[in-house]
Amino acid sequence: MVKQAPVGAHYGLRDWLLQRITAVIMVVFTLFFAGVLIGCPPQGWADWKQLFSGNFVRPLTLLFIASVLYHAWIGVRDIWMDYVKGTALRLGLQAVTAVVLIFYFIWSVAILWG
Repeated sequence: MVKQAPVGAHYGLRDWLLQRITAVIMVVFTLFFAGVLIGCPPQGWADWKQLFSGNFVRPLTLLFIASVLYHAWIGVRDIWMDYVKGTALRLGLQAVTAVVLIFYFIWSVAILWG
């Protein structure tokens, strides 16, 4: 007798949860940044540079960007999986999406620490 474990009982739960966590991170950062801009709005380039020169805002911004990119990855990947039926095309689109999102992350790091 062959025993087969139920497949799909928790399929997607981890991604669903991570997408919700990234959404919370994005909301918290947006509220924080809105508070900064309302409380003491930067008046020029020097103020913006000073705001992002600290050891608090840069990592927090990078966490926000990583959250946006991971959130986007889950959403776009699900779109490709749901609507693109050809396996080769779907995998190609997923690969292009992953490369673009990784490029955006590297570019963001270069901007924040460049």
